[in-house]
Parts: sequence; C-alpha cells; structure tokens
Amino acid sequence: MPLVTLDAVSIAFGHLPLLDEVALRVEPRERIAVIGRNGTGKSTLLKILSGALLPDSGTVWREPGLHTARLEQDIPLSTASSVADVVAEGHIVAGPAEAGHYVPDEEWRRQHAVDMVLSRLNLDGDAIVDTLSGGWRRRVLLARALVGQPGLLLLDEPTNHLDIEAITWLEEFLAGYQGAVIFVTHDRAFLQHLATRIIELDRGRLTSWPGDYAIYLRRKEEAMSAEAAEQARFDDKLAEEEAWIRQGIKARRTRNEGRVRALEAMRAERLARREEIGQVRLDSAIAGARAQQSGKMVFELDQVSKAYDGTPVIREFSARIIRGDRIGLLGPNGAGKTTLLKLLLGELQPDSGEVRRGANVEIAYYDQQREQLDPERTVFATIGDGNDTVTVNGRTRHVNAYLADFLFPQARAGSPVKALSGGERNRLMLARLFTRPANVLILDEPTNDLDIETLELLEEQLAEWPGTLILVSHDRALLDNVVTTTFAFEGGGEVQEY
Repeated sequence: MPLVTLDAVSIAFGHLPLLDEVALRVEPRERIAVIGRNGTGKSTLLKILSGALLPDSGTVWREPGLHTARLEQDIPLSTASSVADVVAEGHIVAGPAEAGHYVPDEEWRRQHAVDMVLSRLNLDGDAIVDTLSGGWRRRVLLARALVGQPGLLLLDEPTNHLDIEAITWLEEFLAGYQGAVIFVTHDRAFLQHLATRIIELDRGRLTSWPGDYAIYLRRKEEAMSAEAAEQARFDDKLAEEEAWIRQGIKARRTRNEGRVRALEAMRAERLARREEIGQVRLDSAIAGARAQQSGKMVFELDQVSKAYDGTPVIREFSARIIRGDRIGLLGPNGAGKTTLLKLLLGELQPDSGEVRRGANVEIAYYDQQREQLDPERTVFATIGDGNDTVTVNGRTRHVNAYLADFLFPQARAGSPVKALSGGERNRLMLARLFTRPANVLILDEPTNDLDIETLELLEEQLAEWPGTLILVSHDRALLDNVVTTTFAFEGGGEVQEY
C-alpha cells in the first residue's frame, strides 16, 4: 500500500507550469531522489507531498496517520530556544497524535535519539539558535527532521553546509532508515549511494526511473537520443507538408481535406512541444574571466598562525602556491578553511607569520555566504553596476544577453536578489564572478543549490581552467575530478599538504 499517491496534480506560478498533471506513488522504505534543473519544481513537489502546499488541480492521497518531516532548502529558523530544544521538537512533529504527552518509559529513548543526532551532526545542544550562522541553523533543522524518524522524510539539499564526515554519517543513517525518504541533492556521490529510484522533473513532466543514478544516466541518454530522432522525423514530415500546402490549388481540392486537417494537427502538436530548457553557458564566461598570466609564485605562507578566542585554527602553516596549482581545502566545518581563504585574500591578517602575494595576481572570489550579493538590488543591477553593458572576453555585451547565458530571462532580470531561489543566487554569483578578469579563482562551496547539470558544466570548465584554483567543497566527485593537491585541516590548527 503506498504512503502517498499523486494523481493528475498540476501547479503553476504565473504562466509557468511547474507540474503538469503528474502522477506519483511513494511506497514504504523507498529512497527516491528528485532531480531536475533549478526552477523545475523540485522543492514545490516536496511541499505538496508534505501537505504544506496545495496543488491547483489533481488529488493527493496520504496514508491515514502518516507522519512526515521536511527539511527546507531555505533557512527560516529564528528562535531564542536552545539547539537541543529545537531538535527535540522533531519528536512532537513526527510522533503520534498523543506525542507531546511524554510516556515516561519512552523519554529516555527520545533523549538518546536527540543526543545521538546532535553528536553526529556536531551540534552544541546548549547553544542558542539565534546565535548560529545560517549553515549551522540548517544543521539544526536537519537534526529536527531526522530525530523523530517519521514514516516519510522529505529532504531538500540535505548535504548543504555539511562537511564530509557528516555527509558520510547521513548516508549511513538514511541507508538503514525504516521509513521512506525523498530527497533533492546536487551531491552525485550521495545520490549514487542512496537512491533506489530517480524522479526527474522536466518541463512540467515527472518521469520515474527505477534503479540508481548510474542506471538513470544510461537510460536517460538512450531516451534523449530516441526523442531527438523522433522529433527530427516529425519535423521532416512537417516540412514536407508545409511545402505541399504552399502549392495551394491541390490543397483546396475536396479529396485533400483530410491531409489539410492532418497538417493542422501536426502544427498544433509542434506548437505544444515542450522545448528543452537551455544550458548555462559557462565556457565563454570563464574564458572571459582569464586575466594576464600571474607570476610563477602566487602565494607564499611562512609560519602562519591564526586563532579565535585563544583557539588556534591555523598553526605555523607554511606553503607555496605556484601558478597553475589546483588545491582543494578539506576539513570539518569550523576547522579554518574559510579563514585561510581570507588570509590569502588579505581580508584577515595572521596573528603571526607572513602571507606574501606574487606579482600580477588577479583574484576572483566566490563567497559561500553570498555576502557579495545585495538582497535589495535587482539581478540586472548586480551585474551591470549602473551600466547597461558588461565586457566579457573582450566583447561588450548587453547585461540581459549575458544574464541569458546563466538562464535569467529578461523578465527575471528586474527581480530583486532576495526573491531568487538558492540555485538562482548561485548562478548569479557565478555570473558576477566571471565579469572580473582573473588568473586565480578562489571558490568557497560554489556548488550549493546548483542543479546537477550546471554543476557538471562548472566542473568541466574548472578542469580546463589554465590559472590557479583554490577550492573549498564537500562535493567528493568535484574534488576528485578537479584538484590535484589538498590542504587537510586536521584539528588543533594543524594543516597538512598532500
């Protein structure tokens, strides 16, 4: 018996249909990954499944008594409560109707579950939520969703802001989970390890693909090739019929009326075809970001130390970063990776030691907190900085044309940054980044909220980047495919080069 059934469910925002008469059955203990471009309705689908959002039409059936928990992509949590108290709310939200009236012999089990999740996600139960950064608040929300172990767990980008150790634990936890899990993720390793079925959202349609991510990729390629071939045959036939109708006289004969009606039907079918959404065009953008070559020595760190409130995050670290190096920074959250980036950028000064920058070093920096984006400015103003044009790759382009390369239509260019989704803000950050010529890219978690296709395009371009790359990421596949050297933050301020 399914846990949830969707039948002919549709929902649109404005003129754009996100879900168009989709059907879905969620069975017990399934682990379903939802994939698709940013803006195709993945988060909307999770909201409908949870009951937080009603569709415009169609029916949603849930098993009576089914308890769900949902981790949202955004971070709405603001409270003066402690982390432990907020996490414990997961029992009340996901527990049975009488939850909230604690049964004494269950209280120990509940507290043990809270303590276990807090420990595994490295959360301080006594901390006040309002004092935490956005990333840590999201960990609190993840812990709250997990602790009650609901029958249906809905996770929107659960690996965002987690370090590799926490991601590995989450994979193991979900692999043994007794309920059903539906998740949205851009982490391909996480996706491959967990998914037993793939749901793809594309142009309003929902397609279910049994099997893991590798099987999906193979079958999807075969399906796309077949669809392209069928559309080519259809278009050839339509062109023949259009040529025939232009002859005029033959088409007006009574015995050809059926052929005319068939042509009108073909025209309607062609008009209704769901054209594939364009790709982000990163190749020209990254090419435009290339500045004149830097000197051979890019950065030199000599016995650099940095501490916060007496706690060392970097201790007596020395390294030389040479032109063309491709360095990944690895370590738990809070270990000092972003601190090292800010030391290289000159935004922080070391407590001791010296950071030297080489000749002709031009840096483009991607900030994981997106602090470089003004939430009140429009998308257009963020790129144009008061101008209608931007110079990329030595060519002057209208801002709207450049934004189109990052899948921002002209209508969206007038939207304020605060109205954008997480994936859209990430694309805007990348668009802004590549308007500045550079020979050193410093990227702090650039993949959060990107759809998988855009992530893979970014990965491909970074692999071909001829300058120096310094990358912080918890995306294991990205690190494997892009970096050649790692700086590992091992705790207590120790940083080792491998």
